[in-house]
Amino acid sequence: MTHKTFKDLLAQVRAVHAAHQGLQDFCDFPNDLQPQPMTPFHAPCADHMAQETRFATSDYAALRDAFVRAGPHARWRETYKDTDIGDDFMKRFGCYCLIGPGGAYSSAKIAAYVVTMPADLHYTWHHHPAEELYFVVAGQATFFREGMPEATLGPGQTSFHASNQPHAMETRDHPVMAMVLWRNGFDTPPQLTERPVKH
Repeated sequence: MTHKTFKDLLAQVRAVHAAHQGLQDFCDFPNDLQPQPMTPFHAPCADHMAQETRFATSDYAALRDAFVRAGPHARWRETYKDTDIGDDFMKRFGCYCLIGPGGAYSSAKIAAYVVTMPADLHYTWHHHPAEELYFVVAGQATFFREGMPEATLGPGQTSFHASNQPHAMETRDHPVMAMVLWRNGFDTPPQLTERPVKH
């Protein structure tokens, strides 16, 4: 049985999607959602999200709070475990899935995650086959995309990453919480981009 916190979170995600043209342009809200078994997994990054008090947002507080409430029941991801990304990043970069592998719901059309980063953290260059949209829920981050100027974004703003387009992200004075949507080819996980990237 799907935990009530995930039902509430899904309702908030649906409401924000229905009200935001950028999210609608990226994908339709999936009509094939199915609850799926999920085993919670706690990672150190979960504590950072639970304790963070500076996820500032004016329009998306309900979505922010729903992501936080579901955190203790989520399966937190360790996407870059056993890579050279570093222990500090692994402890502070948070991600769990709502729709997709390890999430409370399955869909053949999209995957949906939450990503959180405290202030002063760099998420190095990486890429993946899936097309991706970052939607900033709270706080602020600077996004980097190969071939594009950097952009510092706040709540309600989005960053689109094309298939296998190297991209990176960093926080400076503020933490960030973002909802991340994937479409097309989301069975392959992110890979660190080894070659130098110009932006």
